[in-house]
Amino acid sequence: MVNVTFAVPEELHKIMRQHPEIKWSEIARRALWDYASKLELMNRITSKSTLTERDVQELDKIIKERVSKRYGELVEGKFR
Repeated sequence: MVNVTFAVPEELHKIMRQHPEIKWSEIARRALWDYASKLELMNRITSKSTLTERDVQELDKIIKERVSKRYGELVEGKFR
């Protein structure tokens, strides 16, 4: 197994120190596996896609316009 080192904010580290009974490396390992699994699923789903970046941008615009009409105004690209 490979060791990985990363930085956490001081406030998070303080909370972690208050709970030495928790195996924080296991929490991190599970979170990383979960995220990596989602990326792998996305790769499998999109691997045979013929959509271009432009197609995706146009679909994004259409969806946002329709959602905006249905649920409220779109302000600076974000919903209020």
